[in-house]
Amino acid sequence: MSIEGSTRDLTFSQAINNALRLEMRRDPTVIVMGEDVAGAAGRAHLGLSDAWGGPLRATRGLIREFGPQRVIDTPISEMGFVGAAVGAAMTGLRPVVEIMFADLIGCCYDQIINQAAKMHYMMGGQVDLPLVIRTAYGMHGFKRSYGGGAAAQHSQTLYAVLAHVPGLKVVVPTTAYNAKGLTIAAIRDNGPVVVMEHKFLGSAAKGPVPEGEYTVPIGKAEVVRRGSDVTLCGIGRMTHVCLEAAETLAGRGMSAEVVDVLTLAPLDEATILESVSHTHCLVVVDEDTPTASMARDIAARVADKGFDSLDAPIKTVTAPEAPVPFAAVLEARYAPRAADVVAAVEGLFNSMD
Repeated sequence: MSIEGSTRDLTFSQAINNALRLEMRRDPTVIVMGEDVAGAAGRAHLGLSDAWGGPLRATRGLIREFGPQRVIDTPISEMGFVGAAVGAAMTGLRPVVEIMFADLIGCCYDQIINQAAKMHYMMGGQVDLPLVIRTAYGMHGFKRSYGGGAAAQHSQTLYAVLAHVPGLKVVVPTTAYNAKGLTIAAIRDNGPVVVMEHKFLGSAAKGPVPEGEYTVPIGKAEVVRRGSDVTLCGIGRMTHVCLEAAETLAGRGMSAEVVDVLTLAPLDEATILESVSHTHCLVVVDEDTPTASMARDIAARVADKGFDSLDAPIKTVTAPEAPVPFAAVLEARYAPRAADVVAAVEGLFNSMD
């Protein structure tokens, strides 16, 4: 990644806020909808009308600049406001709708998979659906040693459920830079795009972000660390875990290349296969549970199209086949850690001896 021009350090959430603000200034058809995106009218008497801005604070302050006609607090009804956003997109607006937590897609799955994803095809291509769905996924608790304790209904990683659906694009940013670029690209896309934002990265992933407009291409992975012995393929926060594991492996004489997937649908198979073609080994790291996961999908694609490049079986490192636990000490052990990735790589190399 090369960053040119004037920049400033932003958190992941601030970068998304900046993307929304720039696009709303550029295009008056861009609107924002969701629960508490404006701060909730009930807080107005406290002078905190824009102090909330959703779980990642990514819409904070937008209400002051763009007003309630374009920053719309909705009732607690995902089925209702996602359906309304689909209709708004069909009629020429470009809604950015926030579902607070990915777990809540169950409340509006019909609107997403049977309306948003299918409408362009059902209308013979005569209707575009420029809709962005933003949602927070993953476990809360990485700032404290024992996790956040948000439990099973607010901590799931459900991007595989969405990436499975034809007609949807699904992106998973990992840094402040690509969070802004992917959000802008999603808003400008003429089809439905789901932007999955990890809760921990909201404040943790801080870095230099260009002041102006730019896009990060949807459908393109990025090699974020070069290596020669093994490819570590990371999704979302797991890319940072892969980078941490790569540092540990380097100290043990093993060179790991790290691929940041960034887009799950459409998946950039070419970049992953190219990496495996010169490392000859692959470990895929995914915070989701293993059955029908993106980790296993990527592994299957590489086994199918890159088998001749492999010197060892593909390994996947995932969460266990269980709901996210409430107990903080268990939550802290639920998601893959760098130590788990290192162990998988060492096990892979030992199997080759």
